[in-house]
Amino acid sequence: MKKVDPFVIVVGFDGSKQSRDALEWAIEESRHRAAELRVVTVWSKKHLSWYPAMLETAAGEIVAEESPEQQASALSAEAAQAAAGVNVVPQTIENDSAASAILEVAQGADLVVVGSRGHGGFAGLHIGSVSTQIASHAPCPVLVVRPKSPQS
Repeated sequence: MKKVDPFVIVVGFDGSKQSRDALEWAIEESRHRAAELRVVTVWSKKHLSWYPAMLETAAGEIVAEESPEQQASALSAEAAQAAAGVNVVPQTIENDSAASAILEVAQGADLVVVGSRGHGGFAGLHIGSVSTQIASHAPCPVLVVRPKSPQS
């Protein structure tokens, strides 16, 4: 009897509303297919572009703002918790290009799921640059999850 590899779904997650919708869709599809779900969160720290901001809390304590890596790790943990009950593989990747990182993880995958837009860019666009790059270059089918209702 030959071994059958599990169906693999890759989803990009940056914490935006659209990526949350994509994650929700990917979790449900993973449940239906008993698939492995690879949740990709990408962060970058350009040379000398981030310095920790010192913030004062309401209680008067001084705390440092989280680094981009810490923020990405927290988002990845949040996504993994949301995907409890499925075979989830969270991946937090340092890369200047979210699209490149997702495409790299998508090698050997059966499906890539992304939101139509993330945090950046221009609000009036129907699809963001990362989604466009992934749809154009992915090695497998891509599902771009659009918002359920018009956004203002």
